[in-house]
This record gives sequence, C-alpha cells and structure tokens, in this order.
Amino acid sequence: MTPPLLELRGLHFRFGDREVLRGVDLTLHRGERLALTGSNGAGKTTLLQVCVGLRRPNAGEVIAFGEPRRVEADFVSVRARVGLVFQDADDQLFCPTVLEDVAFGPLNLGRSRVEAREDAEQTLAALGLDGFAERITHRLSTGEKRLVALATVLAMRPEVLLLDEPTNGLDETMEARLLTHLEALEQAMVVISHDRRLLGRLATRAVHLHEGRLMPATLHSHEHIHRHVHLHLHAPGAEGDHRHERSAPAHADHHAQD
Repeated sequence: MTPPLLELRGLHFRFGDREVLRGVDLTLHRGERLALTGSNGAGKTTLLQVCVGLRRPNAGEVIAFGEPRRVEADFVSVRARVGLVFQDADDQLFCPTVLEDVAFGPLNLGRSRVEAREDAEQTLAALGLDGFAERITHRLSTGEKRLVALATVLAMRPEVLLLDEPTNGLDETMEARLLTHLEALEQAMVVISHDRRLLGRLATRAVHLHEGRLMPATLHSHEHIHRHVHLHLHAPGAEGDHRHERSAPAHADHHAQD
C-alpha cells in the first residue's frame, strides 16, 4: 500500500484544562472517503484544523504527504494540497464578489489572473453556479455561500478535501447537487456530518471520536417496512445510536394522513 496522504500519530490537544484529543491515530489514503462522526463538541473540527496547521497539537505528530509537519512553514505547502471547507462559510469568504473569492486561491498558487479566472469560472459552473461570478458574496443565501465556499477550495485543485458539515444550510435541491458533485470527485476526503444520508452515499470508511479517542466505526443502513432507509452508527466503546424504542409504525409521523 502506498504511504498515507495524511497521518496523525498519538495526537493530543488541549483547550485550557480540557483534553479534547487523547492519543488520536488516523490515516487517510488516496481514494478514501472517511466519515468522521461524534457528538457536538467532541473535537471533530479541531482534528481537521490540526491536519492543516490551523491548530498545533500539544503532543503527537502530523505527517502530510510523507513528511512531518511541525511549524507554520511546514504547513504552507500542505494547505495548497489539502482543502478545508469550514463549517461556517462566512469564515471562508472575504472578497467583495464571488469570482474574487473563488479566484483568490489559484492566484495565491501562482496562476496568472487569466488562469485563475478560468479556474474560478469552471469550478462555479461545475457546481451549478453559472452567473454567480459578479454576485456580491455577503448578499448570498446561506446555501449559496456554502457552495461558493466549496468552490474556493475546489478551484485550487487539492489532493485532499476536509469537509466540515458540508450540507449545512442547503435545501434539498442544493444538497442533491452537492452530493452528486462530491461523488464524482477523485480526491480523498474526510467528511464531518450529522447527515447520515450523505455519509451513507459518500463514505468508504468511518471513524468515531468519543471522549477524545478515535475508534473504528461502521455505518450501515436497513430498510423499515415503510421503506425509509435509516443509517446507524456502531463504534466499539461508544454508545451507539441504533435504538428503536418503538416499532416501525412509530414513524407514521413522517407521512401525511389520508
């Protein structure tokens, strides 16, 4: 097997007195789509930020593309190859227009203005955002900002995508468009999401963060008699969410009454 694109070894991270990550080990190989699950506040976002050097661990090692990364200078090239899409799109968008935001990354990678504009326009078109180039970014809807934030990362042609709740704020149409696009991408991914439908279609492997420790998990689906597909998480040592206190008819509230 080829070396991992990203590897975390014995990672520890603290917020004050709280130890968020406790000896986390993780590998991401080319072609993998890893679902990172866990409760709110478990440290999932922190883990992604550590991968690209936005936060530094108190102990442990970050290895990206075969090389240890310890100081800021080590992570500059990592961020050109690993694209992090923030949970809040407003943290990622800062230019007046959509085109300027999406072209910013390619320009920073040394592409000409013409090349950066072409990259931006092609990326927007691929996400179904034709005609958005001159839109004012801060006037976009939450869902539109979400797709533009993804475009800012994809325009840089990263080898790895780190996606933090990518479907937040999207309506069904936009979510379907995003998922179809993500399924077609070749990049390795780590995806944080509470959307089990997305994880069920996208993920090739799952891990669960519980009390600062990362453990293998299994995402699976089963069909209820009323033909809704539900996804459940099973992770050793963590309380699973595969619980039904009532039988299938309890789901009747999903359906309009005749």
